[in-house]
Amino acid sequence: MCGIFGYVGNKNAVDIILNGLTNLEYRGYDSAGIATISDGSLQIRKSIGKLNNLYKNIKKYPLSYTNIGIGHTRWATHGKPYKKNAHPHVDSKKNIAIVHNGIIENNVELRKEFAEKGYHFVSETDSEVIIPLIKENYRDGIANTLEYILPLIKGSYAIGIICRFEDSKIVCTKKDIPLIIGIGENENFISSDIYALLMYTRNLIFLEDGDIAEISKNKILIKDSNGIEKKLNIKNIKWKFNKISKTNYKHFMIKEIFEQPFSVLNTITNITYKNTKNEICIKEKIFFNQEFIKNIKNIYVVACGTSYYAGLISKFWFEHFTNIPTIVDIASEFRYREPILNNKTLVIVISQSGETADTIAALKLANDKNCKTVAICNVVGSSISIYAKHTIYTCCGIEIGVASTKAFTSQLVVLFTFALNYAYKIDTVKYSTLVTFLKELSEIPLKIKQCLKNNNFIKKLAKKFLYYKNFLFLGRYLNYPVALEGALKLKEVSYIHAEGCATGEIKHGTIALIDKNVPVIVIAIKDKVYKKTISNIEEIKARGAIVITIATECDYEIKNKSDYVIYIPKVNELLTPILTVIPTQLLAYYIANLLKYDVDKPRNLAKAVTVE
Repeated sequence: MCGIFGYVGNKNAVDIILNGLTNLEYRGYDSAGIATISDGSLQIRKSIGKLNNLYKNIKKYPLSYTNIGIGHTRWATHGKPYKKNAHPHVDSKKNIAIVHNGIIENNVELRKEFAEKGYHFVSETDSEVIIPLIKENYRDGIANTLEYILPLIKGSYAIGIICRFEDSKIVCTKKDIPLIIGIGENENFISSDIYALLMYTRNLIFLEDGDIAEISKNKILIKDSNGIEKKLNIKNIKWKFNKISKTNYKHFMIKEIFEQPFSVLNTITNITYKNTKNEICIKEKIFFNQEFIKNIKNIYVVACGTSYYAGLISKFWFEHFTNIPTIVDIASEFRYREPILNNKTLVIVISQSGETADTIAALKLANDKNCKTVAICNVVGSSISIYAKHTIYTCCGIEIGVASTKAFTSQLVVLFTFALNYAYKIDTVKYSTLVTFLKELSEIPLKIKQCLKNNNFIKKLAKKFLYYKNFLFLGRYLNYPVALEGALKLKEVSYIHAEGCATGEIKHGTIALIDKNVPVIVIAIKDKVYKKTISNIEEIKARGAIVITIATECDYEIKNKSDYVIYIPKVNELLTPILTVIPTQLLAYYIANLLKYDVDKPRNLAKAVTVE
């Protein structure tokens, strides 16, 4: 879950690498570091904490002018976020510097082996074992050495290396972790992420597992895992580069919450169009042909965290529209319970980054079992988009805030349209129904705007409940997963304990937690379980709880049963989760902001979870 950025060219490498790391910091912010080569000497600067500390360090202890270097921003896995554990790691003579993202699973055995040979390890990290591996097995250049030692490494990795004896090139390799080469004019780059490269170039090479690349300012040489030179597969990315900026917002999270009318609209526009009758139709090329879904007997939706909750909502849609049994699995558990998979199974994986390690592992298993696989993600060229047989992009723009907001609502849009289109193709939904629902979907961006008008009211609520230690989020039917997501969001950014529960399930244990000190957020919109939810609210109020209700506009009955009500616009009940989640996002943000936490970079978290 770390970020790697490297540069070789004619310009000041330090400025370019620091800028690249700034655009990668959301991947990890426990520590950061940079290594450069100048006049045959290796220079290292490291700092713990956020990247700003590295800027200060370099300002205090400037690096000599250089045209080559590698940088790293870390999310701690092995070893606490101390300076000694920060990357780059170097050998004792400062000949070699390495940066690594991933997990070296056999690092304990390797550390023991090299310690017995007298090697002194400086850090607690798994990454540092790469240094003695290179030194002990050096073979006429770093690239040749990598070719020899990679079979000795078990686990996942993206590795960047510079050596003062090969001071005009970066050597890199990858397995299961993204690493991208950016091609410029008389300059080249490496990066963990597309976005960090786009301000410099749109010509990119996505390294494949086992590739070893030697990168100088005017030349790129790539060999595959068998040592055979590969033809460069250069892709031109059409994404528009927008400088990462909070504009007038205090944090990216609140900016991204307010971007949702536009991110949802962009996603809808990407997958639909208006025909000559002014009807909204689905772009067939975005989805799949009839043959792809032929004879599917069951559907698995696999994801982690917020994406998993989007998957839970999609279960209702797939089963409602298609009548096909749908199972939603947490990706980290999927492989270990021996799921029943075959060529009549459709597996849908969801990941904002497209690099979630557990989800990639689940996807690979599905491919091995000859399943039909579809990825839903937000990043072009990500690992999931490469491994899946079909990919649908959410098109919501880069999401910087670690706690996902706009990616979630765009995932819901894609999943809803996916289920609807699937049902139409297998004749379980009529054309008129398809058109009606797509029209309703097209109105969702405006309705999200209406939801955001609750902003000031929710900010006042946040002040009232700022110092409560426990929250309970309740929802039924399609909005039970929204309750789970609302609780997760509050936990992520405010560090307050919150639990999500199915409203009808509270009487089976959870109601024991309820008293006047536990605010209860209940999603009680006008749907087929509305009356049941009202009864559940009565049960909660009888225990003295403070009830905050998310309700359908003009529902005045709910006012008498709640302490506070947040209204959302009327919408078909199947589409309500895209709206009911908005107030929970705002509440989480404002509580965390009032508590003066770093909302965009919550402790212990990172945006792209690239390790299992």
